[in-house]
Amino acid sequence: MPFRVLPTFRFLLLALTLLGALRASAQALPMRDERVSLRLRYGLAFRSGAQEAGPAVQYGGMTPNDLALGATVFGGSGWGAWAGVQREGFSLTKDAQLVTGGGLLRASVGPAVRAMLGPVRTELSAGYGYAQLPAFSNDGQVRLVPTSRHAALVGARAQVPLPWRQVRAEVRAEVPVAIGSSSSGFSAGGALLLPVLRRGEWSGALVLDYQYVSDSLTTADGLKSRQTLSRAGVAFELSLGSRTGTARPGMGELFLSVVDADSGQALPGAQVELTAGGVAQAPREVDAAGRLRGVELPQGEVLARVSVGGYLPVEERVTVMEGGRAELVVRAHAEPRVGTLRVSVVDARSGQPLPGATVVVGQTKLLTDVAGAVLVEGLAPGPLEVKITAEGFRGTQEVVSIAAGAEAELPVSLAFGRQGALATLSGQVRSVRQGKPLQATLVIPEARLRRRTDARGSFQVQLKQGRYRLIFSAPGHLPQTKVVTVHDGEQAIFNVDLFPKNR
Repeated sequence: MPFRVLPTFRFLLLALTLLGALRASAQALPMRDERVSLRLRYGLAFRSGAQEAGPAVQYGGMTPNDLALGATVFGGSGWGAWAGVQREGFSLTKDAQLVTGGGLLRASVGPAVRAMLGPVRTELSAGYGYAQLPAFSNDGQVRLVPTSRHAALVGARAQVPLPWRQVRAEVRAEVPVAIGSSSSGFSAGGALLLPVLRRGEWSGALVLDYQYVSDSLTTADGLKSRQTLSRAGVAFELSLGSRTGTARPGMGELFLSVVDADSGQALPGAQVELTAGGVAQAPREVDAAGRLRGVELPQGEVLARVSVGGYLPVEERVTVMEGGRAELVVRAHAEPRVGTLRVSVVDARSGQPLPGATVVVGQTKLLTDVAGAVLVEGLAPGPLEVKITAEGFRGTQEVVSIAAGAEAELPVSLAFGRQGALATLSGQVRSVRQGKPLQATLVIPEARLRRRTDARGSFQVQLKQGRYRLIFSAPGHLPQTKVVTVHDGEQAIFNVDLFPKNR
């Protein structure tokens, strides 16, 4: 009489898997994503079930040559692929008598996507599946006719780390949608994965596996197959980059990402220096996705120093727990885009440097050195007004353009002049539309002065020391007012750009 799997044993593994998944959600440590997984099942498989179409035959017994091979491959983005092939060895009995036995094949392949939901690793898959299903001839004889089913497969799998010596629980399900025939059914199962070895990034686990299958198929020729069966078996899984196995005592893992602080974009090529336990490690370079993956470190606080071209250096700290997975996102800020200005001041008569001359740039006031020069750093790009004065000389006002990452030079010659000399203001009035010169009117109320620019838009006025409002206007343009302060003998040059009306 064939061996029958007791109902309690049928669902024991599945019940343990579901219970473990519920308990582990708050207790388990996160798992590291494996890159490659090969699962080989060869050995004993206990079956019970029935063929519900055709002669009344039963599946049963202990099959010693059950064989299945499955493989998954995943990249860093979470996308991957899977494939599997399975030989179903079985025996068929009728009225407690052995009728026939043999084996049927199943094969499947397709893409998959993986995601981490807290400590739970989930996979969704789709693809193509081929299966040989048992059917029987209609001639009254119990004669097996392997029937082929071509189907589109949709499946899901979830793995949860359990708080018991890094054991993992697995729940999975799959639904076939037959192509070219009428079919229904599903497959569901669970497993417990017990770590047994580790060699570098390769690890192995013993798999206690349970599966329930229901299939119903009617071919275009009218041949029918309808079956339910249960399997309980043992497998071995070999993985690359997985967390299966016993981790070294006192060690954990660090996953680090380097991104732009403003855009969040990954920064490949960043150099990372990790200091753990007071020991600085050799610099590491992040991958094309801006990440370091699965760096094994002693438990405790870890200091990460990150440097990348065009960005300010940054330091971050993270705590690594024993057997745990710490994640750190380092946000780097771009270096400020600024320029510098070097001003050189000389005596216009002799060409000799003028040390001690005052250079005013915005709110910054500096004195030239013995070489008559001064260096101003950290200036924003764009036009910049600079005022230069020296005792006994006529001051001047210049405009210079600052470029990011470059040093602008401004040579200045100061003319000797007595105190009380008039200041000279000169410049040009232009339209912002293509920089066209304008014949404009200049009004200085404090000096009771009204002037017209020439055909090139140029103007020049002389004023006593003081503070003045300069009002510029031109036909078809909006007026503009500038407030300036001039000193004795000062020479200032600046341009005025007027905006057209109704632009």
